[in-house]
Amino acid sequence: MKQVNGEKLLASLGEGVKEIRGRLTPDAPMDRVTWFQAGGLAELMFQPHDVDDLATFLKLLPENVPLTVVGVGSNLLVRDGGIPGVVLRLSAKGFGQVELVGENRIRAGAICPDKHVAAMAMDNGIGGFAFYYGIPGSIGGALRMNAGANGTETKDRVVEVHAVDRQGNKHVLTNADMGYSYRHSSAASDLIFTHAVFEGYADDRAKIRAEMDAVRQHRETVQPVKEKTGGSTFKNPEGHSAWKVIDEAGCRGLMNGGAQMSALHCNFMINIGHASGYDLEYLGEMVRQRVFEEHGIKLEWEIKRLGVFMPGREVRPFQGVTTE
Repeated sequence: MKQVNGEKLLASLGEGVKEIRGRLTPDAPMDRVTWFQAGGLAELMFQPHDVDDLATFLKLLPENVPLTVVGVGSNLLVRDGGIPGVVLRLSAKGFGQVELVGENRIRAGAICPDKHVAAMAMDNGIGGFAFYYGIPGSIGGALRMNAGANGTETKDRVVEVHAVDRQGNKHVLTNADMGYSYRHSSAASDLIFTHAVFEGYADDRAKIRAEMDAVRQHRETVQPVKEKTGGSTFKNPEGHSAWKVIDEAGCRGLMNGGAQMSALHCNFMINIGHASGYDLEYLGEMVRQRVFEEHGIKLEWEIKRLGVFMPGREVRPFQGVTTE
């Protein structure tokens, strides 16, 4: 069902949009954004030119208009009814830079791919960033969810984070301000991260390259990196590995419509054909139900699910678990 409100929403913003230098796209297809290649339309998508352009737009946007921030779409599942209001997608030109800013320090924009930060660190003999080479996604998402792998997390490298709030005010947060825990930050949900400064340590380039090669080889061997996937579907339950409890519940290769839990890595959900957002989310809830019945464990989604359901195609929580 095609949304028809994008042009109306854009018009409602008034003459102030003439000051905006970025791109405004009514009824933007989200299946072109997400790595799952599924989902409905964004009522209005905004891609700001730079931080100042973002701040200007936010000051213009009425408080009652929903605002949703997306990155490169790597760990994102969009429901088929689309996303009401404005979807903010930072542009690579304005928010994708990565550069050295001091001894063993790197400044990276929120849309900069994690692996580019790892590569910059290696090129300059800065250790501590090889883990980013294996994380699909961008720095903004890594900051928000404290992305980590191989024993290192984003919180271990962050010095300061720059952000803009819903009213267009700029902020600088310390590592402590981010309130990091496992795959979570308690920083205010309305903060839009624009860039951050990270710090590593001096290390041998050859050693760093070897670490990155090991990360790449591991991913290519055990993860479906060439499929339409969103990365890890569920967080690891305390004291357990998500893939293991999913496997023990008989969900390896489990299918629903065009969606499947990968036979290679069963905590990766993949679009094997033309899966809808409904197919994918329903499959995830099937897995959660089976794991709960088998182990009494309530898996938590790691993939972020956004938007509204199509009428008659709602994904309801299974008995014993909630949708969160």
